[in-house]
Order: sequence, then C-alpha cells, then structure tokens
Amino acid sequence: MIELLDDFLNYISVEKGSSKNTQTAYEKDLSSYLGFLSEAGIKSLGDIKYEHILSYLQRLRDMYSDTSVSRKLAAIKAFHKYLVREGLTENLPTANIKAPRKAKKLPKVLSVKQVENLLNQPLGASKYEIRDRAILELLYSCGLRISELVSLDIEDVDLRNGYIRCFGKGSKERIVPLGSYASEALTEYINKSRRLLAGKYRRAALFLNEKGGRLTRQGCWKIVKKYASKAGMDQIYPHLLRHSFATHLLANGADLRAVQELLGHTDISTTQIYTHVTRDKLRSVYDKTHPRARKIQN
Repeated sequence: MIELLDDFLNYISVEKGSSKNTQTAYEKDLSSYLGFLSEAGIKSLGDIKYEHILSYLQRLRDMYSDTSVSRKLAAIKAFHKYLVREGLTENLPTANIKAPRKAKKLPKVLSVKQVENLLNQPLGASKYEIRDRAILELLYSCGLRISELVSLDIEDVDLRNGYIRCFGKGSKERIVPLGSYASEALTEYINKSRRLLAGKYRRAALFLNEKGGRLTRQGCWKIVKKYASKAGMDQIYPHLLRHSFATHLLANGADLRAVQELLGHTDISTTQIYTHVTRDKLRSVYDKTHPRARKIQN
C-alpha cells in the first residue's frame, strides 16, 4: 500500500497540480491511515471496510478538532476515489461517510458603548478624520461589508432620501437606509474632505485615499485598526461592526426578515446566527435577575 500512496502523491502533484504543502499534508495523513490499517491486519484493498474507517475516525476525534478530522477524512476519500478510478479496486469504503459537522461559532459583537467609543475617535477636522468618521459610521449604521463600502460610488448615495445603494455577493443590489449620524458624517465628508482628496480630477469612487484614488480594502482595514487602537480596543476588524449592527437591531426588536434584507443575506439561516447571540444575552439577563432562575446554594 505504500507504493500505492507514492503513486497517489505523484498523481496529485503531476495531474492535479497540488501544492507542495498539500502533498506533504496528504502524505502525513495517509501514512497514519495506512499505519492504522496495518495494525488492524488489513493486507489488501478489498479487505478495507466501512467499519474500519469509522473506527479510525473515532480515534482521530479523540485527538484532533473536527476541522482537522475533516481534513484528514478528505485525504482518505481522495485516496480511495483514486484507487477506484485507476481500476485498482472496486471497493469504495468511504462512499457513505460524511465529515463531522463543524459547530457554528457565534460571531463576536461589540456592545453599544464600545461602538460609540470607537465611532467617537476621529473627532478632528482634518480631511482624513472627516473621511474616517464617515467610514466608521457607514460600516456600523448600514452593516456593510468592507468590500461593499470601498466599492461604493458617489452616485450610489442619496442623501436627500437617506439611502445608499450597494452591491453585495454575486453583485446583488440592495438599498440600505442611512441613519441620522451616518447621513451627517457622509454629508460633511462629501462637501468637504472628498473635494480635497479628489483634487482637480473627477472621481467615481465615494471613498478616496490620500492620492485621490479609490480606497482599498486594506486601506479601510488600517483605518478601523487605527481608531480601535486609539479606543484601547484589541482585535477589532471591519466585519465586527457588521456583526454588531445585526445583533443590536435584533436585540432591540427588529424583524429577522428585515435584518436579512439589510444584510443582503440570500438565506435567512445565515441571519439566524445573530438570534443566538441575542438569546445568550437574554439568558444572561434572566439568570442574573429572575428570582426563579437563581441556582440553589448548597
């Protein structure tokens, strides 16, 4: 079987063009798998059963995270499919084995006080601080992805009616209302800073960098990080403001479908993860305040 492993590694290198790192990972994972089969007394491909792989996966689960187990299982599945494809065996013991479900991680969110602290950092009157204030307000008030924000054009802003038009994943268009703070910050930016940043040139982009070009994702990320540092907040990233936007809406009674539309989610199940965050908050409040929720002290 070691020879078969060598053939497989050569196949993914030459025919699939896999990277050296992928080859190394597959070799390590499959060598361990073949060692397990040898311990189990397996001497031919036809002897490998569904139960053998389940037993091996159980051993892996005792040592590794679900993510690591899924990766190792992917290597095993690819190996067995290769053996069948090459006509070396008709046995495919991995056919009905599914990778372990990854537990959905609840998104980290900021409290309203933390958001206010962050948004209050760029208080100066320089062209950059005025721009940065508008960026932070828009990220939180509209729940925009960073890619959506930097791709906004000046024509996508309707200050009179209080809306912006953005394009999300799959170029799906959506209309998002502007809050009063975001509207004020954006009006000041367009009337003051943007003109200075654009100079004598006509620019389509809404948010401009110091050279008058469209602000990049990296540039926006640095802006958020800069003011987060000033606010004494670690591990803050632009998408965290989007998470906070959704959670704060739901915590204050917003309809789930409305939040789905505001976020531009195609599937409402993607939006529902934020309800778990608010449920955890409700649980915490209940446990701390309701007389019948208190644990009995021994």
